[in-house]
Amino acid sequence: MIHTKSALLTKEDFDKRKDLPEWLLSEYETFKNTVTDKTFPCYFGINGQLKGELRYAYITQKDWSNLPLALIDFLALFEDPKHKRHGLFVFVEPFATERTLEDYREQFWEILQYLHEVDEIKWPIESPRDPDHHLWDFRFNGEPIFAFGNTPAYKQRKTRDLGNAMVIGFQPRKIFEGLKGTEKGGIMSRDKVRERVEAWDHLPKHPDISHFGDPKHNEWKQFFIGDDSEPIQGKCPFTHKELRQKS
Repeated sequence: MIHTKSALLTKEDFDKRKDLPEWLLSEYETFKNTVTDKTFPCYFGINGQLKGELRYAYITQKDWSNLPLALIDFLALFEDPKHKRHGLFVFVEPFATERTLEDYREQFWEILQYLHEVDEIKWPIESPRDPDHHLWDFRFNGEPIFAFGNTPAYKQRKTRDLGNAMVIGFQPRKIFEGLKGTEKGGIMSRDKVRERVEAWDHLPKHPDISHFGDPKHNEWKQFFIGDDSEPIQGKCPFTHKELRQKS
């Protein structure tokens, strides 16, 4: 029988659909309870979950093909102006036992690389291919997207622990319009959230956290921060297809 249900899920799907795996239902319940805690630092996450504005998807350890389909459907929502603040959260089937932060980091970048490999839309000429460029941003299906990893291996930065599964957040850059790092609304919102994050984590802001466009900043380092206050070292694991072909 042909499966016609969307790879993109709403919170109603978790109540109504009978074909979702048990591990996903369990992880979604943990996610929901965490992000609706009144003290959770991210206002957008709290409001988005309560109002049904978030979208979800899942992938298993053996099959990631659901993800490109879900992301394409998710990006299509933004053709409707009412959806400008939506975020997508993708649950990755948990490992049999909890792994190290580096293990999750490696898989996170493998997933983004996979998305890039199957992406059929070329990046614009003006978009930097090298992650070390301060204006580099991850793109999929023509859209610049901020992605960030959350895993159970975070022991100090509790705001990045959303359950037993790695949960990857995807936020199209367009949802930050009016809230950019150099705009008044963006500065105020960012400062409020970061104060709440520090209260949850009992750690100062990670040194790699900044705003997009900061010439002293590499955006990729924000995608998967450390569980400490040490700057991330080394090269970005992501390689653009065009750069690989040239080498």
